[in-house]
This record gives sequence, structure tokens and C-alpha cells, in this order.
Amino acid sequence: MLENLNNTLENILRKDKKYIAENGKILKTKVYEDTMNMDNNLIKLLISNDKIKEIFFTDIEGILIFDKQKFIWFIDSKDFLPDSYTSFKNKIGLIDRNRNYISNNNDVVLAFPFKDCFLEGGQNKEDQKRKEIMYNEIIASEDIRRMLSPKVFTNAKRYTKNCIEENITLKKDDNLIIKGNNLIVLATLLEKLGGGGKMYLY
Repeated sequence: MLENLNNTLENILRKDKKYIAENGKILKTKVYEDTMNMDNNLIKLLISNDKIKEIFFTDIEGILIFDKQKFIWFIDSKDFLPDSYTSFKNKIGLIDRNRNYISNNNDVVLAFPFKDCFLEGGQNKEDQKRKEIMYNEIIASEDIRRMLSPKVFTNAKRYTKNCIEENITLKKDDNLIIKGNNLIVLATLLEKLGGGGKMYLY
């Protein structure tokens, strides 16, 4: 049954040259891509065969509904071009509730606490005892804009081989050692230095 299904599907796909590689094999990646995009020509090919239509489509009051997920499971299995059919792919990885591999999903992002917030940090001993203040990027947009606006640096010094220079003007080729609130300092330096300069954060 499974072998016949494999052969049937392969023969159907061979009707469209875009699914055939130069070596004559079926381009599974192209089939997968068109399935995800619900390509009209692919759907028409699949519907043209009664066996394929019965397995991967559902008729609801005369309207055919394509079970895209079921079809994806099948073409991703080792049996299709080719040990045994399983609804889980033949590799180890993280999947979502629809059994799609997370690595195949372009919408995956890293979520962590306060991701949409800015921390107003401090660097002196008194600040270590206070409660951290988190500014939400939407609710506290004005506070964030104020915090990230350019600031005046104090006690800026340049250490050279022979001496320590004070009242300096920053250069793009300076190596910077930053003490204080790194976020505020970096926000101020961004416009000044652009993509140049080396920084060491403490």
C-alpha cells in the first residue's frame, strides 16, 4: 500500500518538470516549498489522482480541503524517496504542536523576561541596593527616549605611552574603556563613532 502510494505520488510529480532534478530524481525541497506556499499547480496535480485526493484531501459539502500538514509529514518521511512511515520526521529536533520543526520556521524568535524593556542601570554602590527599573518600550517610550538621548561625558581621559591627557576629543581610532551605565554611554557613542572604534566594557 505504502509503496504503491509512493510510486503514485512520484509519477504525479513527474508530470511537472520543475520537480525533476537533472539526475532524474524528484526535488523534494521544491515539492515542500510549493506545498507550504499552496501552489495552485501542485494542488491541481494532486487532485488529478483519486487515490492521492482521497488520502490528502477532505470533501466538505463539495469543497475539497487539502491536508497540507499530513502531506508534509508524508513527503518528509524516509519512505518517500526512501524504513517505516511515521508522523515524525527521520531526525531529532524541536517541534511545535503541529509537529513542524522549529528550525524550519522563520517566525521563531528568542523570548526572555523583559525583552521589550530597557533597564535603567546604575554603577555605584548605592545603586546596587535599589530596585531595578525596567522601562517598557511602548508604555515608557518617553523615558527611554530621554535615557538614550546624547549625554555629556565627564572625566574622559586618554592614556598614552608617556602621559594621561585630559579634556580630550574622541577619535574613531581610540580604544575606549567605559565605566558607568554602558547602555547610556553606547547610545551616545553610536552617532559619534558609527561603526568604528573598539570598546572594553567594565
